[in-house]
Amino acid sequence: MAGPDPVPDGRLLGRRAFFGVLGLGVSGLLWGNQAASLVVRSAVPLGEGWRIYAVNPPFPHFDPATWRLTIDGLVERPQHLTHAELLALPAARQVSDFHCVTGWSVLGVEWQGVRFDDLLARAGVSPQAKALTFVSAEKPYVDTLTIEQFRDAPDAMLALEMDGRPLTREHGAPARVVMPKMYGYKGVKWVRKIIVTDEVTDGYWEQRGYDRDAYVGHSNGL
Repeated sequence: MAGPDPVPDGRLLGRRAFFGVLGLGVSGLLWGNQAASLVVRSAVPLGEGWRIYAVNPPFPHFDPATWRLTIDGLVERPQHLTHAELLALPAARQVSDFHCVTGWSVLGVEWQGVRFDDLLARAGVSPQAKALTFVSAEKPYVDTLTIEQFRDAPDAMLALEMDGRPLTREHGAPARVVMPKMYGYKGVKWVRKIIVTDEVTDGYWEQRGYDRDAYVGHSNGL
C-alpha cells in the first residue's frame, strides 16, 4: 500500500481558494492585463515556493503494485504499463522553470521521465491522431495537448522524478505531464490514462475560462 501522506512542501489550495483565484484571473480579462496581474499577484504572493493545488482533495493515492498507465484510443497496440515497466523505458532529463497562471514561478526545476515520443512509439499512433488527452486520477481533471505541440517541445515528458527524487504524492506521483513552455495547469498530475484522439477538447480549467493554448506570456490575457 502507499505510505503515509507526506507533508506538502508548498501551500495547499482547495477548491474554494482556487476558484477564488480563478475568479480574479478571469475577471481580470475584463479589467485589463495590468489590473489582473496586480490582483492575482496580491492573492497568491510570489517567491514562496510551490503552491499545491487540488480540485478534488485529498490527493490520489499511488500503489505501485496495482497502478497501471493506460495508453489507448487511436493506437495499434494499447498499453497497460506497470510502474516498473515505465521506469524501464529510456529516461530523459531536463531543467526548466515552472510557471503558474496565477502569477508565481519556481525556477530551475529538474525533471526526469519518459519523452512522449518513446511512449507513443510503443503504442503505434494512428496517422489520424491529432491530440493526446490526459486523464488524472484526481477526477474530473483532464486536459488535452496536440501532437504538434509535443513535436515543437522536445523537453516535454511524462515526468517520474523531480529534483533528483521520485515524485511525491502532492506533486503528482507517480507520473505527471511537463510542458515547459506552458502554464502549470496543462501539466496534468497523477496521470493514469493517455487517450490518443483525432480532436482537441477543452480540459478542466479551459471549461472554466482559461485558454486552451497556455503558452507562458502569450495566453490568458497576457
